[in-house]
Amino acid sequence: MIPRRFGLLPLCAALSLAALTADPWNLAEAGPSARSAEQGVPGHFTFASVVRRAGDLAAAPYQPDQPALPAFFAGLDYDQYRDIRFRRDQSIWRSESLPFQVELFPRGGMFKDRVTINLIEGGKAVPVPFKSSLYNYGKNDVPADLANTPEDLGFAGVRLLYPLNRDDVFDELAVFLGASYFRAVPQGLNYGLSARGLAIDTGLASKEEFPNFREFWLEKPDRDATSITIYALLDSPSVAGAYRFLITPGLETVIDVKAQLFFRERVKKLGLAPLTSMFFHAEDTDRFMDDFRPEVHDSDGLLIETGTGERIWRPLVNPKGLRISDFRADSARAFGLLQRDRDFNNYQDLEAHYQKRPSALVEPIGDWGKGVVEVVEIPSDSERYDNIAAFWVPERAPAIGKPFEYNYRLRIAADPEAKLTGGRTLSTRIGAGGTVVLDSNKRKFVVDFGGPTLASLPPETPVEAVVTSSSGTLSKSIVQPNPETNGWRLFFELTPDGGVPVDLRAYLRNGNDVLSETWSFKWIRE
Repeated sequence: MIPRRFGLLPLCAALSLAALTADPWNLAEAGPSARSAEQGVPGHFTFASVVRRAGDLAAAPYQPDQPALPAFFAGLDYDQYRDIRFRRDQSIWRSESLPFQVELFPRGGMFKDRVTINLIEGGKAVPVPFKSSLYNYGKNDVPADLANTPEDLGFAGVRLLYPLNRDDVFDELAVFLGASYFRAVPQGLNYGLSARGLAIDTGLASKEEFPNFREFWLEKPDRDATSITIYALLDSPSVAGAYRFLITPGLETVIDVKAQLFFRERVKKLGLAPLTSMFFHAEDTDRFMDDFRPEVHDSDGLLIETGTGERIWRPLVNPKGLRISDFRADSARAFGLLQRDRDFNNYQDLEAHYQKRPSALVEPIGDWGKGVVEVVEIPSDSERYDNIAAFWVPERAPAIGKPFEYNYRLRIAADPEAKLTGGRTLSTRIGAGGTVVLDSNKRKFVVDFGGPTLASLPPETPVEAVVTSSSGTLSKSIVQPNPETNGWRLFFELTPDGGVPVDLRAYLRNGNDVLSETWSFKWIRE
């Protein structure tokens, strides 16, 4: 289970455009102690430069880049690290009135790996030296010799700022921090789920491997730029890789990802375009949760669009035991973790604002071939942990020593399905079966569907459900209009076959016309 990594600093940097100061970033005069970003990257900097670096790394044994930290940084606990803030007047590109600004996280606490940061301008990459004066250390007891910290200490990660919601305020747009984790926000929403560069052996009995982004190159944007390009070098015991992120902020923040990997050794399970989220409980949780809030989650379901065009919705759960579910998705068109429920009344949390957490949809570019979308659900006793992971697993493992390339678009928005007219799942509820007398040996499922197509149907339309189960016995399903949601509600009961897990599937139709996505649920007696 993965600790939530980004609740460290305020979402809004609140930088006023009218308060710009002199540029402190005279990188052309960086001292000789700064590590050269051009080592192995001759001439004009391009994505091919990072690919060469990745290939060179993979050809040699893995060497972690975690030099010793000064005692002050090494000993920081969570709260002490969180109290260290990048000085706003030091933000990169601030004095040049560019549409993007950059702040850097220091190493320390749980973030001990060195991350080298470089700026690209005019085709040349220049490293950013560490300076203790970049930070306000808050209430921390700062040692007198902190100013003598070496310039090649490196950083822990990158924060991007952009006037996302107001022209005169630079909001936090995206963060790359910790292993290969990154996340971003669209207009009007807060941080929620995260993405990763790569998932290796996630959900296996063996230890999961967490690759690191060990170096970044940030391309200086033009004055009228609406996107920013970031290059990254990934490394781990099994693989090295080159990444390019083209980030375009807006009502829907889009990240176009290009990746090329070089494997040192074969991995047991490779997860591409991984997403990580938190699910504690919701309306489909059929056990008591001692919480005043009806629901607590960053995402409430997994969406998959297969190569044949079928759309599958799997509501997430917080299981009592580890659950791993695979969905065949050859030539997948899309998959993602979504937060469909936007009603504050279903969360009642004035601090976390779970109704404002974004959804993330991965759209492969090109044909990814045969493979499965896998979702891993890990038992959790707290909302502090990211206990959900979803990724695409190729059927054929990449060859060792040969480049493996893939591209995808990551769409981060309140509703990346906004143009969908067909029926989609609004909620899933589970309770004891029976009519006059409740029978806890039976389980009643109540699934609400909504969407423009369903809303346009007259109440007398003969909508029916197709419901199947892998085991147990199903009652006759009932479908009826739901005027409260302007949609349709499905009822059915399941009589399980002892303790055998049950895979359930259901969709709505009118004659030969399919009206909804496929609702999919794994029920296990716990």
